Amino acid sequence: MLEKKSVQTSKSPSAIGPYSQAIKFGDLVITSGQIPLTPQGELVSEDVQEQTYQCLENIKNILEEAGTSMDNVVKTTVFISDMNDFPKVNEVYAKFFNEPYPARSCVQVARLPKDVKVEIEAVALLTK
Repeated sequence: MLEKKSVQTSKSPSAIGPYSQAIKFGDLVITSGQIPLTPQGELVSEDVQEQTYQCLENIKNILEEAGTSMDNVVKTTVFISDMNDFPKVNEVYAKFFNEPYPARSCVQVARLPKDVKVEIEAVALLTK
């Protein structure tokens, strides 16, 4: 039977509720949604591009702690508070991934934790 293991790193903000930064399960690492908080728990800025960058940096740090990398991400989900920000989010997002790009969903939501503009979660394969 596969065991699920919690992943925690001080290079990304601590969970703000009863959840793990990520879970390792079999050959997968599944991150919780990352909002644009610094490792110290502070909002990086009000700018959607800076927020997107921080979300992806948090994911990168969690994946590295788990033993994998952004190159092994197979799926992301992006939650944004305003679909008009989609091109700005894409501009930053493209700097973190290479072809073949991960599968992705992007949805506009009514509200995100701490009223941020973006939240991103990822699923990655473990490096063999």
